[in-house]
Amino acid sequence: QVQLVESGGGLVQAGGSLRLTCTASIRTFSRVHMGWFRQAPGKGREFVAAISAGGGTPYYIDSVKGRFTISRDNAKNTVYLQMDSLKPEDTAVYSCAADLGYSINYAYLSDLRTYDYWGQGTQVTVSS
Repeated sequence: QVQLVESGGGLVQAGGSLRLTCTASIRTFSRVHMGWFRQAPGKGREFVAAISAGGGTPYYIDSVKGRFTISRDNAKNTVYLQMDSLKPEDTAVYSCAADLGYSINYAYLSDLRTYDYWGQGTQVTVSS
C-alpha cells in the first residue's frame, strides 16, 4: 500500500517561509515523479510544482516561480517544497502526489490526472 504523508504546514505572516515535506512509502521512489498541488477554499485543485524521478528540471506555475523551490532526496523517499515570500493568496491545503509514469514535460506533470497516489494534505495559511 503506497502512502504519502505531508507535514510542515501552518500559519505564517505574509513574507514568511514554510517548508513542506512529503514522505512516500514507495519502494521505487527514485523512479517516481512527484508533484505538489494546492486547493484553496471554494476552488479546484491547482498544480504548484513538480520534479522528475531523477531530480531534473523542476516545473512551477508562474505565480510561484522565484518564490517556491521543489527538491527531493531519493535516499529518504522525500520531496520538499520550500515556500518563501508567502502571500495570502498562497493559502490552501497542499498535497503531494506520485506518478509512476514515464513522460517528463510540463503539460504531463501539471495535470492532476497524471498522478497515481495522493497524500491527505497539509494546511498552509498566510495572514496579511
